[in-house]
Amino acid sequence: MFEQFGFENLTPRMASVIFALIVGLAFGSISQHIKFCFRRSIVGEPTERKSARGVWFTALATAIIGTQLLVFYDFISFADHRFFNSDIPLVTIALGGIMFGAGMVLTRGCISRLIVLTGTGNIRAFVVFIIFAISAHATLKGIFAPLRVWLGSFTINLGGTASFSKLIGGPIFWSIILVCISLFFAYKSKAKISHLIFAIFIGLLIPLSWIGTGFILFDEFDPIPFQSLSFTSPSSDLLFWSIASTSIPAGFGVGLIGGVIVGSFISSILKNEFQWVSFNSHKQTKQYLFGALLMGSGGVLAGGCTVGAGLAGIPTLSFAALFALLSVIFGAVTVKSLIDNLPNYKPSFAY
Repeated sequence: MFEQFGFENLTPRMASVIFALIVGLAFGSISQHIKFCFRRSIVGEPTERKSARGVWFTALATAIIGTQLLVFYDFISFADHRFFNSDIPLVTIALGGIMFGAGMVLTRGCISRLIVLTGTGNIRAFVVFIIFAISAHATLKGIFAPLRVWLGSFTINLGGTASFSKLIGGPIFWSIILVCISLFFAYKSKAKISHLIFAIFIGLLIPLSWIGTGFILFDEFDPIPFQSLSFTSPSSDLLFWSIASTSIPAGFGVGLIGGVIVGSFISSILKNEFQWVSFNSHKQTKQYLFGALLMGSGGVLAGGCTVGAGLAGIPTLSFAALFALLSVIFGAVTVKSLIDNLPNYKPSFAY
């Protein structure tokens, strides 16, 4: 399909970088404007939790509709995607999800939110992002990789039923169910209409990315990875590219994260929200660094972050993606409850 668009001076990989940069700009600017964050919807302040949940689920409903329409009309297919592996590493996903959930509580933000905050001058978020990327890369290809491979050997074979689309009712029925559940949370949230509209635009970025990498930029002679919004693997890619750019070309992930940071920077400048902030104490620094380590390794083990496995993964109707997000929620709620009930521990939270 790539050749038919006549991009004579661009390779598919370079085109994917530019495409991801545009997607990232949109995600970064909108997310900064409406404070889009999954953590806030689960364990945020009680006054903001309901509204944040409505915004997130509005984006999810939009992503499900858009993604499944692309599948229905045969623009894209997830038949060979990792989300649909019949051997699901439940132990790895559960452990990774719990670690990620715990980490996002300790750092007061999932990695997508912290990358957005990096563009606003938040040094805490920037440091967490760097440690997250190092931890993710170490788990993917470094010192923690053997442990990841060993944990991944404990699997459950689901045969040909690795997704909701293989259950009775088929993809249309289960898509409607998931969309209705999401819209229920959106309706009950009483979030600002303007925020819900912006959430729709965030949700549309998911199918836009799928069709961009899997159809528009597809070239069988020079293939690029089929992917959508995600921040775990792209963070590792950006780290690796940053230190070896002369031998490793940039890809979708590099453009995406670069676009998110630039987009949030522009939004924060326009709204007069840009401000240099740093850690307040040694205790806070240790807490955030530990949380970053948990999130980085956990995101790899779980197969994605709250955006990669959640916002982009669930619309594929994958069981593994849904299980990963449920594990993240369990980890976040459990750690938040433990922190709240420890009499001698006072966490140091700040954005």
